[in-house]
Amino acid sequence: MAAPPFLRIKYWVLRHGKSIPNERGLIVSSMENGTHPENQLAAEGIDQARQAGELFKKELQEIGIPIEDVRICYSPFSRTTHTAKVVASVLNLPFEGPQCKVMEDLRERYFGPSFELQSHDKYAEIWALDEKDPFMLPAGGESVADVVSRLARTIAAIESEFEGCSILVVSHGDPLQILQTILKAAKQHSGSGCDDIAIRIQAVKVPTILSQHRKCALLTGELRAVA
Repeated sequence: MAAPPFLRIKYWVLRHGKSIPNERGLIVSSMENGTHPENQLAAEGIDQARQAGELFKKELQEIGIPIEDVRICYSPFSRTTHTAKVVASVLNLPFEGPQCKVMEDLRERYFGPSFELQSHDKYAEIWALDEKDPFMLPAGGESVADVVSRLARTIAAIESEFEGCSILVVSHGDPLQILQTILKAAKQHSGSGCDDIAIRIQAVKVPTILSQHRKCALLTGELRAVA
């Protein structure tokens, strides 16, 4: 028997535009550093966010979703907040209004103090660890499984609060690739026969699935519809 649908909302994900830390080749993953104004979008990232907003607007028009039914949920980091603001302006949505909501659990994956403010080249070490064991913590940081737990809470909250809406999730590379991975796997999972989001995601929270999250990677400023 086919698994019941477990998402009542249509989702798009958007990775933030190129940020100032991206240009500098630095990992900025802590809340303290990530929310600092100096770590917002670079000029190229603003252009990317604007282009993503235009593409999103076009896709909404093509499938007949009115702007008043759209909600933007975004990470509190400067680069994601900046991206969400640009997209909201393209859609002519008041950023301080009810259609835009900051959600702390959409924040960047914290890679730990040994990686914070280090070179982007060190991402390769993290992803190699993820592939070997996605439940293993980078020293002082979050594992893939840790990120899954907070993203599951986020999706459950969105489904409860914004039923009948279409959602743009503005977040970061690792959280968004992890989110896509678990939603795809949960959609395909029929063993539970359950439409409870938390149960479906928990059922696919296994190493063989979580270790593959890099297959869902996004470029900066890349918009993607999520089935």
